[in-house]
Amino acid sequence: MAEKAASLPAAEVVLDLEDAVAEEPGEKARARAQLVQNLRELDFGGRAVAVRINQLDGPYALRDVMALVSEVGERISCLVVPKVNSPSQVVFLDHLLSALEAERPARHRIGLELQIEDPAGLEAVSEIAAASARTEALIFGPGDFSAAMGMPQLTIGDGTAGYPGDLWHYVLVRIAVAAKARGLQAIDGPCSDIGDVAGLERSSERAAALGYDGKWAIHPSQLETVNRAFTPNAGQVRRAEEILALLGQRGGASRMGQEMVDEAHGRMAREVLLRAGLEAPDGASHER
Repeated sequence: MAEKAASLPAAEVVLDLEDAVAEEPGEKARARAQLVQNLRELDFGGRAVAVRINQLDGPYALRDVMALVSEVGERISCLVVPKVNSPSQVVFLDHLLSALEAERPARHRIGLELQIEDPAGLEAVSEIAAASARTEALIFGPGDFSAAMGMPQLTIGDGTAGYPGDLWHYVLVRIAVAAKARGLQAIDGPCSDIGDVAGLERSSERAAALGYDGKWAIHPSQLETVNRAFTPNAGQVRRAEEILALLGQRGGASRMGQEMVDEAHGRMAREVLLRAGLEAPDGASHER
């Protein structure tokens, strides 16, 4: 799976030491050793590479971090931290990484991607987001969140399940606001029903509409659907370019067809072009 992931059209590859590995010391140690070998041998190209360690209040996370940073730290962009429910956990990991990195000062600084997967994490999400300058993203974990809330769900990412509305709207918005207020990415969790393409499409489009920057995929067949949802279509790109061209000519508030557009529209248009990987019509490149 790791070898195949190195060739797929994903922006980031996340190798997992947590839920993908049986909860046994021998299995965890073997998986850790295999993952280190994979990172040494595989070429992931321009993709970001992250590793999900085990939860910080368990028996495996410390060994995960020490082995990864000391043996293959230069191959890792970020650590994905599951079940974060307190800013103190983030501060602890930040200090641990700083100490390990100090042993080899030439190594780049490893970032953090924090999973919000239970009610305590959601309650403290703003403080969690601000706890470390290493943090690059907040990630919603719908499976564990469902279990922690006592929701009668057995499929990860199912947002319907007889509920008369959007089951995850509040959670997704709360996480997105905490992330965006601190300049972080907001990432939606996966949909485990690989055969439910329509459900994946709905979930991806919902997250994109709420300002999320991406979504986890757990199977290669999901990548096209997810990538399409988070990439502005040709019509959106064309309209964004037209708005910026008009504002560039006239400035201020201007009429465009039946709509009045102003500088707020310009900021919206630049965001659309940024997500599409394009430049504004004036030739200025806009990057996060």
